[in-house]
Amino acid sequence: MTPVHFTLKQLRYFTAAGELSSVTQAAEMMFVSQPSISSAIMHLEEVTGLKLFIRHHAQGLSLTSQGLEFYRKARKLLDEASALAQFAESLGSEVSGILKLVGFPTFTPRLMPILMKRFSDKYPNVIIDCDEMHQRDLIRGILDSHYDMGITYDMELPNTIDFYPLASLPPYVLINKDHTLSDRHSVSLEDLAPYPLIMLDWPISRQYFTSLFLNNGLKPNIAHYTQSTGMARGMVESGFGYSLLNAPITDDKFSDNSNLVAIPIEGAVNPLTMGVAMLHQNPLTPAGEAFLAILKDYTEEITASLSI
Repeated sequence: MTPVHFTLKQLRYFTAAGELSSVTQAAEMMFVSQPSISSAIMHLEEVTGLKLFIRHHAQGLSLTSQGLEFYRKARKLLDEASALAQFAESLGSEVSGILKLVGFPTFTPRLMPILMKRFSDKYPNVIIDCDEMHQRDLIRGILDSHYDMGITYDMELPNTIDFYPLASLPPYVLINKDHTLSDRHSVSLEDLAPYPLIMLDWPISRQYFTSLFLNNGLKPNIAHYTQSTGMARGMVESGFGYSLLNAPITDDKFSDNSNLVAIPIEGAVNPLTMGVAMLHQNPLTPAGEAFLAILKDYTEEITASLSI
């Protein structure tokens, strides 16, 4: 077994400097002196033989390519050490600690508050942090061990991330009640192609919705781009065109006074799978296991009644 010549404390100081790109800010965040941070970094560089940072005069520092790889491993190790401590505390007692979650913006504002409420009612000693990100940033956050798990789609996930599928979500059309196609029980992509499309302009999502048409030899008539589902719904309601979404895991019925109609797409369209993304071989904390159990139960509970 290779001997270890550094401590968890030194790793904490190093990762703080890496995240903040500043020894001064890292020292303030960790409530220690600047020499303590500098000494930890110098020690790590000495025992590993790696150049971890590039020092910029009067402009802080930045991780080298080797430093970035070392940072990711150090972050993972620190999270596992924290999880081990939480696990030890939870043995024979209630689940506790901090649970870091991230979700895809299509359904996070609707799904996550419900789940967090159910979880907090059952496990009040767990602090939940939940962020909302698009797929590329979400994946990077998991790879960098900033999050215990991500609730997202199965889009372009690297093999270093494990994905636990929960529900298949077919795309559907969001359309104004006054639209020519609004009285249909289902519509084809061929029907939709001539009409103006309000496209969700998110990386990967944009490619997915465009591919639905291209895979069927069609070209969408993209009239507007937006990076907000709320803006997309508002523009559809105001008659600017239709939009494409994937059915969220929640009751998505619109109120009687809404001008919106959701219509299934017929024909060959690839659904997206919603599920849980986790770093490969990164064991969940007791809090993470408990949240996953609640997420599975809730998904099973409402999938049967899911409709658009």
